[in-house]
Amino acid sequence: MQPLSMHPKSDIQIDLTQVRIDILQGIRECNSRGLVQTTKWLAELNYALRDHKITSEEPSESLNEDITPEEKDAYTLAKCYFDCQEYDRAAHFLENCTSSKCVFLHKYSLYMSSEKKRLDNATDLGTENSESNQVLLDLLSFFKTNSNNLDGYLLYLEGVVLKKLDLRSQAVTVLQASVQAAPTLWAAWIELAGLANEYEALDSLQLPKHWMMYFFAAHAFVELKLSEQALEAYMVLAAAGFEKSTYITAQMAIAHHDRRDVDSSLALFRLLYENDPYRLDNWDVYSHLLYLKEKRMELANLAQRAVSIDKYRVETCCVIGNYYSLRCEHQKAVIYFQRALSLDPQYLSAWILMGHEFIELQNSNAAIQCYRQAIDVNRNDYRAWNGLGQAYEILGLNSYCIYYYSRAAQLKPDDSRMLVSLGEAYEKMEKIPNALKCYYKAHSTGDIEGMALFKLAKLYERSNMPNSAAAAYTAACQDPANSGSKELPAAQRYLAQYYLRFSLLDHAAHYAYKCLEHESTKEAGKNILKMVSEKRLAASSSQSSDLPEDLPEAIKNVSTVSITQDIPKTPLPSPNVTPENFSTPVFTRKNKL
Repeated sequence: MQPLSMHPKSDIQIDLTQVRIDILQGIRECNSRGLVQTTKWLAELNYALRDHKITSEEPSESLNEDITPEEKDAYTLAKCYFDCQEYDRAAHFLENCTSSKCVFLHKYSLYMSSEKKRLDNATDLGTENSESNQVLLDLLSFFKTNSNNLDGYLLYLEGVVLKKLDLRSQAVTVLQASVQAAPTLWAAWIELAGLANEYEALDSLQLPKHWMMYFFAAHAFVELKLSEQALEAYMVLAAAGFEKSTYITAQMAIAHHDRRDVDSSLALFRLLYENDPYRLDNWDVYSHLLYLKEKRMELANLAQRAVSIDKYRVETCCVIGNYYSLRCEHQKAVIYFQRALSLDPQYLSAWILMGHEFIELQNSNAAIQCYRQAIDVNRNDYRAWNGLGQAYEILGLNSYCIYYYSRAAQLKPDDSRMLVSLGEAYEKMEKIPNALKCYYKAHSTGDIEGMALFKLAKLYERSNMPNSAAAAYTAACQDPANSGSKELPAAQRYLAQYYLRFSLLDHAAHYAYKCLEHESTKEAGKNILKMVSEKRLAASSSQSSDLPEDLPEAIKNVSTVSITQDIPKTPLPSPNVTPENFSTPVFTRKNKL
């Protein structure tokens, strides 16, 4: 076993013949144990390699070779019951079987029965989960008693049970043993990726040297929102022979979505839609992209198509929910997200999207419950933490929203939106140094919404630091991305007044003329131009050209350039204060919240 390298190699050597042999064996093993999602994933991967022919096939009799002749009939009957979701009946007929495959199907049937009952009763008020917890404890007792006789599939089931019981560190250890014993068991890799909750934790895993490790690494990068690494990993896999895989195409689309490259993500989803028009997987992400681009007709067509394929899939409900949200029918959107969650209470996107809808409906308490449920499903998703911060900000509980915005910023350090929100919360708490640092860092990481510099400048202005405010406003005005910003007129007015105070009349007039272009600052611009004219008349022709000594370097650099030329961008100085530590200490939340 070896630790996972966090930096994908530029090229990897994969024996596609061995890959197909492993996949076919994995399909048989997983299908015979009722692991339908892994079987589906392997089958899709096998189809992507259809052009790579193999000369030998696995013997057909290997399917049930580890089942004794006396137990074959019971296994066949139980497997049929399992496929029909009659889990209790399946478990009953396998109760006395001892073959490894029968033992797994028996224990898996007990687990699935328990989960089905728990989900069926999830909406009933006052329903206790004691029966479900007891099944989990009984399964765990069996695994501990037979710890020396567990194959890779039973180890996977033990890892799932440990995770359900919130024994995360033990689950990681068991799942690592599972993927070592059964490398093609994709479900075990998925569970393991969900437990690696940070960059360093992923790098510390001990994994088998197997081609499946590359798929795991790429998937884990997507889970941790490491979009650049994920895209690199999937491009390497595509170059290694998996370029026809619909799974890889979908994952690359999701990675582009996470890095806010909406157009690239949409192009991949549209390609996927053409090649596999009945594939509903990830259509919730597809519909969210159409929502962001406000493509109402395309989203409506996608919703109709999803309903015609399977109206009771969670993805279909999310597509319809996004459609109603785009139409601002938020109550209807909530209904469809609730339907998605009634089908799968662990569906992360539905919890987050429903929380957003409750925010739109100004129901902060309901939104908080949705975001908390999302965190229970996946504590590594920054959207849920950010949503909690927004909800508590609406309630005016700034100390709480500081905590949640901090968590979101830690999970998504390259996203300026959380940093700006965190800065606003610090500002409301009068923690000015912290707010300055947040705004400056948001600007440095690439301001998505174009608000960081304006907020930084306003805070400098409020803190009676005019030179720093002018430097920030100047940088904001120089950025072409801010040409249509509603904050631009106020910034230009401030700079016109600022230069007028230092008698830099050409620059004052330049920004005053800019003020005339906006209704809100037109009168101020006229007044400044009038004062500029008066000062010019009063000034003697021998006026010294020396600049004031207290003018900051960033402004001096600008002032030496003719305003008829394009003003070069000047680096914005770092906040000239020493802020408190950026990370906010964890505090105990009040029980009532």
